[in-house]
Amino acid sequence: MAPAGSTTTATATATVSLIFFVLSLSAITNVRSCTVGDRNALLAFKSALTESQFGIFKTWRGTDCCKSWYGVHCNPSSKRVTEISLRGESPESSVPTLEKMGRSGYMTGVITPAICKLDRLSTIIIADWKGISGNIPKCITTLSFLRVLDLVGNQFSGPIPYNIGRLHRLTVLNFADNQINGVIPSSTVQMSSLMHLDLRSNKITGEIPTEFGNLKMLSRALLSKNLISGSIPSSISKIYRLADLDLSVNQLSGSIPESFGRMPVLSTLNLDMNKLSGEIPTTLLSGSGISILNLSRNALEGKIPDVFGERSYFTALDLSYNNLKGPIPKSVTSASYIGHLDLSHNHLCGPIPNGAPFNHLEASSFMNNDCLCGSPLKRCT
Repeated sequence: MAPAGSTTTATATATVSLIFFVLSLSAITNVRSCTVGDRNALLAFKSALTESQFGIFKTWRGTDCCKSWYGVHCNPSSKRVTEISLRGESPESSVPTLEKMGRSGYMTGVITPAICKLDRLSTIIIADWKGISGNIPKCITTLSFLRVLDLVGNQFSGPIPYNIGRLHRLTVLNFADNQINGVIPSSTVQMSSLMHLDLRSNKITGEIPTEFGNLKMLSRALLSKNLISGSIPSSISKIYRLADLDLSVNQLSGSIPESFGRMPVLSTLNLDMNKLSGEIPTTLLSGSGISILNLSRNALEGKIPDVFGERSYFTALDLSYNNLKGPIPKSVTSASYIGHLDLSHNHLCGPIPNGAPFNHLEASSFMNNDCLCGSPLKRCT
């Protein structure tokens, strides 16, 4: 027979173990569904939006927003909402209603500040709904875990939040195809992780921040079809990883930085439909690695640099609608490859060189110059 003290100790130990087990079970049970705060924030977000074509929000019911709520994803351990991914032009496999596959969606309403209460969000994709309007909530810059912010293809207006640079983890920022106005905030250059920046087709004004080159991780910078003015910052050439730069259809002026031709991975450079002047930097044509170069519809002048060589490889080279003078350089025929070439609407004069790429080009590539001649135009006399 065990002493009374031993029995008492054993009973106490068993009781403590039981309590610990119950508390542990309770904790596990509590994280089986999303938090009440996250669920309420999602419902408040939903209440400001209307979508009837796909019936997406009909799936947002029940207490567990981590389970079967279309476009909502949670951390499997904490059950905190980490992703909202709603696309109006979704791949067929992600459209919830089978008979509506392959159709574009339409959603109206606004994005309320309630979304900012989801403070563990790493991804916000609310894209291609065409009818969502209003301003981008300023509080979105408080979502410190955010890595992807994609609001393309809506009707958002107003400015980009001035302190957007607080989002140091952000890798993708896509506000393209909206009605956003105001300037590119100077704080943008503080987003040290940013890899993809797309602000195309908005109403953005002002200049590109001088220190734009601080975005060292950037691989794509797409700013076309805005009202951006001023000169092109030379600091852009310091972005080692930049492969695609599109500044077309703006009001940029001044010269093209010669340093662009020395960027190690830049392959696409679109500067067309601006007010750029000066001469074409020789570095852009002599084998820089740029394969798509569009400088058309500017006020560029002088001669086309006679610097083409074996390293010059262009799938598309467009120099049309400028004030270029003189002959077509004979060195063009020594380029490794030129697929599409457009020299029309300039003041070029003299014979069109023989050989590639000229032997596969049409007359439209040379029309409206001062006195070009030779195939495919009229014979030189």
